[in-house]
Amino acid sequence: MADFNPDTDIPSLSGKVILVTGGNTGLGLETIRQLSKHDPAEIVLAARTRSRAEDSISKLREENPEACKITFLELDLTSLDSVKRAADEFKSNHTQLHLLINNAGIMNSPPGLTKDGYEIQFGTNHMGHALLTKLLLPTLQNTAKDGQDVRIITLSSRAEAMSPSTLWDFEALRTDMSSKITLTRYGISKVANIHHSRALSRRYPDIRCIAIHPGVVSTELGRGLAASHPILSQVLATMRWAVGMTSTPVHIGALNQLWASVSPDAKSGEFYFPVGEAVQGSSQSRNGDYESKLWEWTEKELERFN
Repeated sequence: MADFNPDTDIPSLSGKVILVTGGNTGLGLETIRQLSKHDPAEIVLAARTRSRAEDSISKLREENPEACKITFLELDLTSLDSVKRAADEFKSNHTQLHLLINNAGIMNSPPGLTKDGYEIQFGTNHMGHALLTKLLLPTLQNTAKDGQDVRIITLSSRAEAMSPSTLWDFEALRTDMSSKITLTRYGISKVANIHHSRALSRRYPDIRCIAIHPGVVSTELGRGLAASHPILSQVLATMRWAVGMTSTPVHIGALNQLWASVSPDAKSGEFYFPVGEAVQGSSQSRNGDYESKLWEWTEKELERFN
């Protein structure tokens, strides 16, 4: 396990352009807070709600008037059309991208569908990020041509082990999968993050593609559990309080993705637990056949955006 201090272990990021999804709160906001101290050219905060994002940017400016340029990009991962618009807007304003951090996600949500008809957690956590990454890959590759350090960091979770032993049922992913408990559906989305990151690493060797588990972190993700089980709201309120008291605070939870974003020891294709501990993950996550099937299916689903 690596010791990692963002103040001293993040090198100069001079000239670098960074994009962080879900950057207005939680792990994404803390990641931007720490990276912005090290002189990148720009950090793009991608999120759904402009007002919340601009509030977060203002707070960062109050904390650190010397922080780098931070801009807002509207992005709704539940809508592939929104993802396409966001990617087009980014590319219209930038010719380089050094670091893409696929941080945003939802957890333990009630049964539902994205605007494109995918199970809500899988569609948000995997499909939205897969399309964003696909559309930004030309910019990432162009940046890497000069020998620059270019990375894609994807947040997964140790909950990927909650996914079924048999993957992938692609027809079911086009339903709300209400027959499966919410943690199982979340696990499916998180093993998809690992498979997609590893598949990227095989196909784009000039880019470091790394999946990480941040730890059990006290963030807003837990809100989904109460929505899934409203009858248990009082019990869950107590559980959330207890988890908040015992889980990792956000400034510690962000360390693994910060480490993966800058450390020379972070290897493409790996899955890391905090901090910088390479792990095998579940048997599902290590299955190369499942990885290939997900990649091929995802590419086919997204081919209308080519």
